[in-house]
Amino acid sequence: MFQFIQTPLVWAIIIEPQVFWDERGFFMETYSKKEFVNAGIDVEFVQDNHSKSKAGVLRWLHFQTINTQSKLVRVISGSVYDVAVDLRKNSPSYWKWFGVVLSAENKKQFFIPQGFAHGFLTLEDNTEFVYKCDDFYNPLWDGWIAYNSPELNINWWEYFSWELIISDKDKKHLSFSEFSKNNPF
Repeated sequence: MFQFIQTPLVWAIIIEPQVFWDERGFFMETYSKKEFVNAGIDVEFVQDNHSKSKAGVLRWLHFQTINTQSKLVRVISGSVYDVAVDLRKNSPSYWKWFGVVLSAENKKQFFIPQGFAHGFLTLEDNTEFVYKCDDFYNPLWDGWIAYNSPELNINWWEYFSWELIISDKDKKHLSFSEFSKNNPF
């Protein structure tokens, strides 16, 4: 069983699984097509991804302009501050963002629909982040928005107070307003 919690972003949903604890540890379902469809999340996941990072790694606000992907994300070790930005021009939550702490401890998941940028900041060493996607990754259609776009004003430092670790690839991207001039969504 799952609790589906709507965020301020249309169709971006926090999912809290029911966790069964006993002296051995815990058991939980992480996905049930039937329950997700009943909650309005009717996607077919075709690819699973897994990353491991040290504390302070910021993986920017990524998206694909073709082969767009819905994602179901969660943390299996450590914790992240996970952020989604609505890029859909006709959405009531266009240009808005939402962030949530996902951790191995709280076991929350975050469903991010197609048409969103997604990024996360690792809050602990050895954080392992896993996610399901409903389309295949295609590097030809990668897109990014700068993590520090003044128009979005995402406060990454609320959760992490020292220097962020950012890949060279992630340092060269458009601000949200620059992206908006040619927004394909």
